[in-house]
This record gives sequence, C-alpha cells and structure tokens, in this order.
Amino acid sequence: MSVTSDTPPSPKGERHVICMKWGTKYGPEYVNRLYAMVRRHLRGDFRFVCLTDDTTGIRSEVQCLPIPALDLPAGIPERGWTKLATFSADLHGLRGTALFLDVDVVVTGSLDEFFTQPGEFLIIHDYKRPWRITGNSSVYRFQLGAHPDVLSYFREHFEEIRQRFRNEQAYLSDVLHRQGKLGYWPASWCPSFKYHCIPRWPSNYWRAPFVPEGAKVVIFHGECNPPDALAGRRNRRFRFIQPATWVAEHWRED
Repeated sequence: MSVTSDTPPSPKGERHVICMKWGTKYGPEYVNRLYAMVRRHLRGDFRFVCLTDDTTGIRSEVQCLPIPALDLPAGIPERGWTKLATFSADLHGLRGTALFLDVDVVVTGSLDEFFTQPGEFLIIHDYKRPWRITGNSSVYRFQLGAHPDVLSYFREHFEEIRQRFRNEQAYLSDVLHRQGKLGYWPASWCPSFKYHCIPRWPSNYWRAPFVPEGAKVVIFHGECNPPDALAGRRNRRFRFIQPATWVAEHWRED
C-alpha cells in the first residue's frame, strides 16, 4: 500500500487504532502483528492506521498515511517527539476516537474497554515515579482533532519545551494536566514487561516471565522488545530472564 494523504473523511463516531513507524528500528512485522492482535481483541468495526515514512511490507488491511512534518532541527535526540503529530488539527481527515498503540506492545486481553473507559484523554501512569503526573505514551486515547494546541504550541516553542521536558510524554502530560484533561488507565491494564512481568531476583533464574492478572496490553521499554523476551534475552549485563513463551501466543500475524 502506498503512502497517500488523499483520505476520505471518516465518520465522527468511528473508532481508530493508530500506530506509528519511522526510521529503521522496527520492521513491518511489528505493524502487521500489532494489527493481528488488535483484530483478535477488539470487537466491532475499527480503522487501523499506521503513520509511517515507509510502507514496504505492511499488510493490506492497514491504512498507511504520511507522518505530518514537525520540522525539527536535524541531529537532535528523537525522544518520541514525532508522536505529537497525532494531535494535528486535521490528521488526514480522520474523525472519531483514536487509540494510539506503540508498535512494540503485546496485546494480551480485550481492547473494548479502552474505547469506553470514561475520560477526555487517557494514558498510562508513569511506572517508575507514580507520584508524578507524567504518563507513558505507549497507550493513549483521545478525540482526533480535539487537542491541536498540543502540537501548535510545540511547534512554536520547541527550544523552550526541549529545555523543560525530557521527552514528548512529559510535555504532553503537563499540558493536558494543566487543562484538567489528563486521566490514567486502570493500573492493571497496561503492565510493564520490565517492572511487572519478570519475577524478582533470584527467582527470575528459574521462573519464567508471566502476564499479570488483568493485563490487556503489555508494554516493552528499556531492556527488551517482544523478540528479546521470547528468546529470554535482556539488553543489559547481569540481567537474566527465562524465555517468555507466552509472547509467541499473542505476537503473531495470523
């Protein structure tokens, strides 16, 4: 499927699942498997959209659209700023409710409630420092076109924002918190593989990683991605895990 911006406007009440893939860190298999997991775990109609700079190898059920340009200075650390493009006032004519998912998550349970949970803007609460307002933007939900100020202010004040906030999720959380719009998913829905799925030392040497009770989307950040977890591999010295065989059950294209 070729990248195109000639997209007919979508109905106001339509549900969208949006992911984003740019650069070379993740191949098309991540998008394809994410689509398959969403299709298995979300009842009813939805549109699956990938904002991307390369459509090669992405399955035909996925609607590929260009990533709106942020015009960032060349050579700066990425820090996830590109995700803010989802808050365009007009994102290729898409309308309705959008659930954003990082391409490297593993869906293990129903996604239905992500579209019905009350709240204007919902995001994962930060795992490491829960006393802060910062959210983890691996999974967030919003109304398309409802928060254009998030992106417009970013474009106009990038250098200031870059000095104040480490990454896009810190900036995003701060803006929506000050507007009284920030809310969080129930804690059990989006566990971290790193923090919640790996047994504590020393039992990690004989117990395999597990899916916590109530988990719907397992988040991979830091040391592992799904193939690493499946192989029992961590990208830090002296950190051991058994293979997480359950990843294969969920992270597949069929």
